[in-house]
Amino acid sequence: MTKAEKVDFVIKTLGKLYPETPIPLRHKDPYTLLIAVLLSAQSTDAKVNEITPVLFAKADNPHDMVKLTIDEIREIIKPVGLSPMKSKGIHGLSEILIEKHGGQVPANFEDLEALPAVGHKTASVVMSQAFGIPAFPVDTHIHRLMYRWGLSSGKNVVQTEKDAKRLFPKELWNTLHLQIIYYGREYSPARGWKVENDIITKTIGRKSVLNKL
Repeated sequence: MTKAEKVDFVIKTLGKLYPETPIPLRHKDPYTLLIAVLLSAQSTDAKVNEITPVLFAKADNPHDMVKLTIDEIREIIKPVGLSPMKSKGIHGLSEILIEKHGGQVPANFEDLEALPAVGHKTASVVMSQAFGIPAFPVDTHIHRLMYRWGLSSGKNVVQTEKDAKRLFPKELWNTLHLQIIYYGREYSPARGWKVENDIITKTIGRKSVLNKL
């Protein structure tokens, strides 16, 4: 199977499995999505969705967020982990949004990535999911599956993102990255993986992965 055929198989299979791609993190606007994505680092969407209603009940916009102290934010978000760094980031980026962007989340990578605690992946999620601008955020699921499927070298997430953008049509990026995440969680997890349940890897996976089973 050629790489082009593999890509076509992935697109068609994911399209059948996940015709709808709801955003996993609860939010109501770009700001609440930005905060939720920041909180999701080294945590789970389920845990973040437990915490954000409590946080957003107190502050769901930059102006209210800066009225909270960093310690108050930290106390609320402790369950998602990395709370010292995340609380400083949330407070700091809220100040910058007010000072430099009129309290609005900017819709470009340069300004997003200049915000405290906001890296390229977080910015990519906000660009794609909040603003509908084509991006291909690479999380652990996408990084793992692109390697298992023989579509990327697995060296690092930067290379995986380049390969994904090169192989998949730009108009599908925003949908595909969510579909791959859903697929990874359901059919191709890092732990407890059963290849017989993983139709895509079983069909197109690289030999080095399948031979380990």
